[in-house]
Amino acid sequence: MKGLLVISRTIDRINGWIGRWVAWLILAAILISAGNAIVRKLFDTSSNAWLELQWWLFGAVFLLCASWTLSSNEHIRIDIVNNHLPRSARNIIDVIGHTLFLIPMCLVILYTAIPFFLRSYEQNEQSSNAGGLPLYPPKFLIALGFALLLLQGISELIKRIAIMKGDLEDTASGGGGHLASAEAEAKRLLEDLGTPQAKP
Repeated sequence: MKGLLVISRTIDRINGWIGRWVAWLILAAILISAGNAIVRKLFDTSSNAWLELQWWLFGAVFLLCASWTLSSNEHIRIDIVNNHLPRSARNIIDVIGHTLFLIPMCLVILYTAIPFFLRSYEQNEQSSNAGGLPLYPPKFLIALGFALLLLQGISELIKRIAIMKGDLEDTASGGGGHLASAEAEAKRLLEDLGTPQAKP
């Protein structure tokens, strides 16, 4: 299990690094969008290339940060139900979900996305809009994004199994990610300060 946990930690680090850098593309998309709007209003001109570049950037963030979001336990889940279940039940749900849904879905999408990208690349497929951009780079992002998500799904499965076997401490099961961490830290600070907490 130790060897698998090393692989899991490596996947987590890679996806975390990619996610943190790719997230900055949101800022680039905002600046391009604002610049395009200003040029259109001031000079009554625009470019399909700039519009499509915004879509590329948004797509890159959505696809390439999904695995980072999963590793941070920030994907939307039904917390109103999940938080009332014991940790052992949450772990079983995660194992079933990753094994029967997430990993097979990623494999199916990769199976269709790779030929989808290769055909576009071989044809040098271009946008149908005048002055638009090539279409194969964003199609490559689909394959890359789901490859990273597949790896992260495997990493999460390894961690869940390790937790269930007692080889890893459960720090994220159904925890709600950063929100739960912030709430836990606020509770700890209130306890340290000796401030009486309001009853729910």
